Amino acid sequence: MTTPICVARIGAAHGVRGAVRLWAFTEDPLAVTRYGPLTTKDGARQFEVTHAREAKDHLVATLKGIATREDAERLNGIELYIAREKLPDTVDDEYYHADLIGLAAVNAANEPLGRVIAIHNFGAGDIIEIAPPQGSTMLLPFTNAVVPTVDLANGRVVIELPAEIDGDDPSPSRPREGGDP
Repeated sequence: MTTPICVARIGAAHGVRGAVRLWAFTEDPLAVTRYGPLTTKDGARQFEVTHAREAKDHLVATLKGIATREDAERLNGIELYIAREKLPDTVDDEYYHADLIGLAAVNAANEPLGRVIAIHNFGAGDIIEIAPPQGSTMLLPFTNAVVPTVDLANGRVVIELPAEIDGDDPSPSRPREGGDP
């Protein structure tokens, strides 16, 4: 079996009849209703979305067997997974985050930079997180300019490191002479 893919996370209870807030991680949030039963990562628990409607930035969903607010409150924070093969195939230049995690990151000269450990999106576009062999991780924009090549077949991404990161000042700061700063 392949590694399961996280497609949603259950949030707080909604109302008194067992509905929950559901944060979908799919391009179409309602797709989570079409994958069949969703499981916890270890497969120990299974959930079936019986109804879902879109809210502001999440879904309001009912889950089979969850009928009270108390039942719903106990599910808060549970991540829901499906088998990778249940997801639709991607098109060129489209990737599932799970397919990128663990890939080697190299520069254009094929020199190792580290490994991809996460893809984030804080609202302004995807960010790729690279863990070098030593030191702090690098957060870089996941754009064609910075990541020109994703080579799934060979397990690597090519990274073109920006000359400078916006906001970085490469020169050491010096106090001004005389007067007010």
